Amino acid sequence: MNDKKNPRIGPIEATTKRSWAEWLEFMEGIDAAKLDHHAIATAVYYELEGKVDNPGWWAQSVSVAWEQESGRRIPGQRPDGTFQTSVSKSTPLVMEELMAEWEAFAAQDEEVVAMLGSTPKVAGTENRHTWRTKTKDGVVLNVLAEPKPNGTASLVVQVVGTESLEANEVAKEQWTAIVGRFFEWVDGATAAGRVWTKPVAREKKSGMMG
Repeated sequence: MNDKKNPRIGPIEATTKRSWAEWLEFMEGIDAAKLDHHAIATAVYYELEGKVDNPGWWAQSVSVAWEQESGRRIPGQRPDGTFQTSVSKSTPLVMEELMAEWEAFAAQDEEVVAMLGSTPKVAGTENRHTWRTKTKDGVVLNVLAEPKPNGTASLVVQVVGTESLEANEVAKEQWTAIVGRFFEWVDGATAAGRVWTKPVAREKKSGMMG
C-alpha cells in the first residue's frame, strides 16, 4: 500500500517522532512478518511506553498501519478478519437531546427496526451517550452522541463485524442514508417549532489525562 493513501501514517509520524521508513525498519527488526497482531502490537507498545501518551492506542495504530502496508490487512479490516465502518456528522443539538431524538427516530424508522436483532441498550455519561445493539446477522451497531467544545454534539455511527469488504461498503452506504433521514427528522422537528436547548461551551478540564 502507498503510505500517502493511508491516513494513519501522518499522525503516527507526528506523534511518535519517527518516520514511516523507521517504523518499517523496526518491523523488520522484530520479524513482524512471522508474528500475529497481538505480538506485533505488544512489541510496539513496549517501544512507545514512556515516550507518548496512550501508548496502547498508538501501538494498535502503528500495527494496523503496518499490516495494511504489508498486505496482511486491508483498510477497515479488524484483527479477526471482519470489517468495520463509521458515519459521523455534526449537529446543532446538545448531547442529551441528540440521543433522545435518535432513540425516537430509530424506534419508528422501518429500515432500522427491521435490522435489529436485540433491544437497543442506551447509556450515558458526561462524555458520551450510547445506543448499542446487534443486527439479526450479529453485526454490532454503536450510535454515539459525543459533545463538542462549543456545547453541541456529533452523531457517530459505528458498524462493527461485517463479513466482507463488499458488505462493509454496503453498510457504509446504508448508514449514510439512514443518518441522512435522521437529519431530515431533526429538521422537520425544527420546522414544526421544536425549541432546542441552547448549547453552552464545555469547560476545559485541567490536569493530565489518566
